[in-house]
Amino acid sequence: MANVLDGVNQRTQLVGQNRLELLLFRLGGSQRFGINVFKVQEVIHCPPLNSLPRSHHTVRGVVTMRGRTFPVIDLAAAIGKAPLGDAKDCFVIVTEFNRSIQGFLVDAVEHIVNMNWEDILPPPKGTGKNTFMTAVTKVDDDLVEIIDVEHVLSDIMNLSTDVSDDLIEDGQESAGKHILVVDDSSVARNQIKRTLEQLGVECTIVNDGKEALDQLKAWADEGSVLEKLDMVISDIEMPEMDGYTLTTEIRNDPRLADLYVLLHSSLSGVFNDAMVDKVGANDFIAKFSADELGKAVIDRLEEICGSGDSVANG
Repeated sequence: MANVLDGVNQRTQLVGQNRLELLLFRLGGSQRFGINVFKVQEVIHCPPLNSLPRSHHTVRGVVTMRGRTFPVIDLAAAIGKAPLGDAKDCFVIVTEFNRSIQGFLVDAVEHIVNMNWEDILPPPKGTGKNTFMTAVTKVDDDLVEIIDVEHVLSDIMNLSTDVSDDLIEDGQESAGKHILVVDDSSVARNQIKRTLEQLGVECTIVNDGKEALDQLKAWADEGSVLEKLDMVISDIEMPEMDGYTLTTEIRNDPRLADLYVLLHSSLSGVFNDAMVDKVGANDFIAKFSADELGKAVIDRLEEICGSGDSVANG
């Protein structure tokens, strides 16, 4: 399990095919959970942990390995379950996303399964706004919960959604522009919405790639999408249809092909440049920096205004 990302070339072939690989694990019970393999660097037996004074209560300690130091978060405690027992009997899933490296303490690690995003479904209705579950699926007839690790990290790090005053001033010409935002995480949706509101930008928000594509096609049936919409900001990991596949579908539809697509994802690893280029996205930004997202939006909208066009040519 140490080298979970062996066979990177094979895994990158999943891009644009609406497929993913999930690493399955448990948190001290029979319930199985999953995390996208692209977030995972390696899986290790939990090493000795060094305490971190005044840290969040879910942080069990820090680890230094291969010249880097990162926190180890009790994932069970972070999602409201009972904390795991003795750390030395547990495993650590070392992950890279949201511009940082962190380890998640888990009770047991199982295996990797190859899935289709169409089989990854939104959480059942009634789970509530504060749920840490971003999606569900079935493996061997067992329910697997996919944890919203962005939500977990946001609670621990308390990321700011404030845009700097200079950017707000620069973005005055952006007022009244319209952007389609696509993200399955309620935390991420709120972060993006808050950023755009500060720039005076209007947005339509949808929860996954399929919903986004349906909306875009509905707009296309009514007339020119490029007169209605200035850009698309899309997550990559989403149930039913991921952001790579959404971008591919946009490029394959002549009515949508010239839309400007910014992929905005917690997948901040080393593979994104090649993947984004492969599916034809215009740009990629790793989550989450309000200023960096705001600047990317302003740059794109100023480009439109500077060209004298009201349409979002790609």
